[in-house]
Amino acid sequence: MIIDSPAPVNRHLSSANAPRPLANCQHFCYLYPMPTIIFTEEDCGRENLYPFSLTRSIPDMRLGILTLREKWERLLAMPTINLQQKNYYDTGATITLAPNMPVGAYLLIRANAIPTIVLAKQIKKLAAGQCLVSGEGTVIALAFTAEQVLKGGKIKVHQTIVAQGEVQLLQYAWQIFLWNDAALRADFTLLTKGRKSAPLNKTNRYTNTAAIFIEPGAQVYHSVLNAEAGPIYIGKNALVMEGCLIRGGFAMGEGSVLKMGTQVYGATTLGPCCTVGGEIKNSVLFGYSNKAHHGYLGDSVIGEWCNLGAGTTNSNIKNNAASVSYTLGNGQLINGPGNKGGLMMGDHSKAAINTAFNTGAVVGVCCNVFGSGLS
Repeated sequence: MIIDSPAPVNRHLSSANAPRPLANCQHFCYLYPMPTIIFTEEDCGRENLYPFSLTRSIPDMRLGILTLREKWERLLAMPTINLQQKNYYDTGATITLAPNMPVGAYLLIRANAIPTIVLAKQIKKLAAGQCLVSGEGTVIALAFTAEQVLKGGKIKVHQTIVAQGEVQLLQYAWQIFLWNDAALRADFTLLTKGRKSAPLNKTNRYTNTAAIFIEPGAQVYHSVLNAEAGPIYIGKNALVMEGCLIRGGFAMGEGSVLKMGTQVYGATTLGPCCTVGGEIKNSVLFGYSNKAHHGYLGDSVIGEWCNLGAGTTNSNIKNNAASVSYTLGNGQLINGPGNKGGLMMGDHSKAAINTAFNTGAVVGVCCNVFGSGLS
């Protein structure tokens, strides 16, 4: 079996583009060369993850509490880089497969594979030249050394191993909110195992405290937290103002804010530095975005640096309860998550006050949505 990659160039990893240390290791000692994860987006259909794939690589999409990249780094305890795609997605942290790669061991991982403990254990066991494939024959991971990279950026596979259990691939944007409940539960376990939550303030009402975890510096007062239906994770320095009603699963990242009286239904994720008010259900905000006022957001995915004006509301079900369709990056209209599907909004987009988004609405990058009627 031969795995092809973009044509090689004479490029080595410099200090500027070397694999970055793991963010979760406070005492990480960086010694190069070392085992490194290389994400490849080949045959991942990134246009189907529109509009979020316009401004980020697939591993940097958030699902559950963490991004795919953060999950792999924790599960495999390795730094990550991307395979060079020869387009504007390439950054300093990219590499081209070539015979002159820095000496070391590598794991080439399919960028849209959903990380799980079971899958990570199987990948850890791969020896150089072994390839892990799904039951359908899709390549998931390949272990190799720099010495095994051939001319033309090809790697010869000595053995193919079929993965045990289901392998999920993130292929469409709506899968982010569809799969967020399971991903949030898995990330909660990953982040809190062996750790103790900060004290739960007595001004709050709690249900199932074993599934509630408060990080240091978070402030939660005079609110109701019900973790019976799913875990609740409050990140570092997050603020839950008075009167919030939170029903898990729910996670809010570092520095995020729930304004007074916010109603949260699971499974909802706020990335870092988000501000949310009103009513929100089964939605994911990647980070640095605001829905700070009243209005409903449901079964939706919001990118980074977005703002939904006061009163902005989205529909997530058609009047006839028919299947919801979404427009992909190639303009194709395709049936998606069933009969419930809300707003997909790309990075740096804004909605004016009282904006109403129709079922299955898709907003691109850097858009300004305003005016009467449904958008």
